[in-house]
Amino acid sequence: MNLSAIDLNLLVAFEALYDTRNVTLAGQRINRAQPSVSSALGRLRLLFQDELFLRTADGMQPTPKAAALMPAVSAALEQIRQALTQGTGFDPKAATGRRYTVAASDYADVVIVPHIVAALRRDAPGIDLRVARLDRADLYAQLDNGSVDLAIGGHLTPPKRMLQERLYQEHFVCIADKRHPGLRGRKLDLARYVALPHALFTPSDDGSSRGVVDTALARLGHRRRVACTFAHIVALPHAVQGTDLIATLARRAASRLAGTGLTQRPLPPEVDPGPFDIDMVCSRRAPGDAALTWLQEVVRHAARQVQAQG
Repeated sequence: MNLSAIDLNLLVAFEALYDTRNVTLAGQRINRAQPSVSSALGRLRLLFQDELFLRTADGMQPTPKAAALMPAVSAALEQIRQALTQGTGFDPKAATGRRYTVAASDYADVVIVPHIVAALRRDAPGIDLRVARLDRADLYAQLDNGSVDLAIGGHLTPPKRMLQERLYQEHFVCIADKRHPGLRGRKLDLARYVALPHALFTPSDDGSSRGVVDTALARLGHRRRVACTFAHIVALPHAVQGTDLIATLARRAASRLAGTGLTQRPLPPEVDPGPFDIDMVCSRRAPGDAALTWLQEVVRHAARQVQAQG
């Protein structure tokens, strides 16, 4: 194969199609119109003598040959990107006119985003930040088309085309009023946990009254009464204080939100799901963007600050 006769843009289009599984989203990723991407796909098929991507109800699915090609294509493009950006760097203090969009869960809004905001105001005052709601239904499409730069949250299950990095681990705790009549001087065992009414944070709008703990309860043949549900995590401590409600939430969020009138209790071991990951997720375009690579490091540093605070 004559390398000089190959258009490098075809490989860029191949990478975008593989990551997004959608001609329109691939075009948005590489700033090309849909007909141009379709034309590139046609040329790629001729070049590799394979269909590469097949139209299905779930989008453009790669053929076995495309799947075999992807690691080598991705590695080659990454080396080229690094060569082109070598020595240019990114100066956050001098940067202006850029706005990052971070999709953050309610937990991340409370626990880690304040550290990110502080870092940007200190080290990159000319850069703006938009913190968007983490919409689990549309998140990965938003990362694909670049409308979201990266996402931070727990219990994320991105597709393999995404880059997922664990920042640290969290645990659940139970919060209750310090003067709760059902808990004063008593251990929060399984029977008492099930018997007490609960407040629950449910970020989805589907009317659900079940959380992670309910799966464990169901395996044990138990069901708790969720007396109140809330769309925002910050409402839980206010709902619990001065009432007979208890609530289960991530420990660091509880520490930041719970006032002096609340107490934290470990969950009954039978229903404690154990540690869970707080992740950063982004698309594979980040390595070619020095400014976005810098933001990723800001998030990592913020995570280290969160851990240092205990």
